[in-house]
Amino acid sequence: MESIAPRRTFADVILPPATRRALDIALAQVTQHDLIFHRWGLGERHPTGLALAFNFAGPPGTGKTICAEAIAHFLGRRLLLVRYAELESMWMGETPKNVASIFRTARDQKAVLLFDEADAIAARRSTSIDLGFQRESNTTVSVLLQELEWYNGVVIFATNLAANFDPAFERRIQTHVMFEMPAEVERAQIWRVQLHHSTPVAADVDFQVLARTYEVSGGDIRNAVLKAALAAAAEPVPDSMKRIHQHHFEASIREVIAAKQVMRQSLFAGETLVLPDSNGVAGGPASLARRLLVYALPCAALLVALIALAVALLK
Repeated sequence: MESIAPRRTFADVILPPATRRALDIALAQVTQHDLIFHRWGLGERHPTGLALAFNFAGPPGTGKTICAEAIAHFLGRRLLLVRYAELESMWMGETPKNVASIFRTARDQKAVLLFDEADAIAARRSTSIDLGFQRESNTTVSVLLQELEWYNGVVIFATNLAANFDPAFERRIQTHVMFEMPAEVERAQIWRVQLHHSTPVAADVDFQVLARTYEVSGGDIRNAVLKAALAAAAEPVPDSMKRIHQHHFEASIREVIAAKQVMRQSLFAGETLVLPDSNGVAGGPASLARRLLVYALPCAALLVALIALAVALLK
């Protein structure tokens, strides 16, 4: 796990109104926790299940990790970031021990726990445990549930695939916050807050046009801003004359969109590579041809296999 001293606050996050309201409800639970369970005495009647567990679900780049850091900053606590790739051990029995160790560390530091890509560690338990890794995975989930039951602190699960959670987590997670893609108003604000007051921005930059044209996440905008800054800095002019222009931002966001399309390309899933045009819009005759090709390839492969099988049977 990674122990982080939180720096980002809720002033650094631009969220859709519905997401902001759900997050305010989650914060209210944190601020009233001491009143309900200590001063009102309910902690003595209900000694378990006191963890403030939240599920932050939504597409990548919509602000889940930033909001977790902002909650830790709001509480004045450190943030313990847990990634399953670093939590999992090749040795049998070590991964559940690592889970227990993380909760002990969180108790000692009074930290906020954040399980990033939580669907990997909180995945549905297998009903068939013929293989060792299945038993290990089931044990890890069981230990996580037990630790969560006895933990008295803030735990945040961040995921893009909440449907993969084991059903037992439904009772232990009090609040589910859906992080939606930002609308045009939020996108314009996100473009602006990504820049520093000393960043040289040209007069032709129009963030409203960028927000209206490109329906992307906050993470995509962040990447585009950094790409645009690099492109502007590489211009063959003196540093004092360098500015980030509208064409830098537009070229960069198109690169980001194209890269995402490449990562989603899959012939076997019936998906195809569709690169955006100059307006970030996919489609057109070329797109249709590619889509038809994608569906034709599996059919052709199946036909060849059937012919081969028929020839073998005739022999």
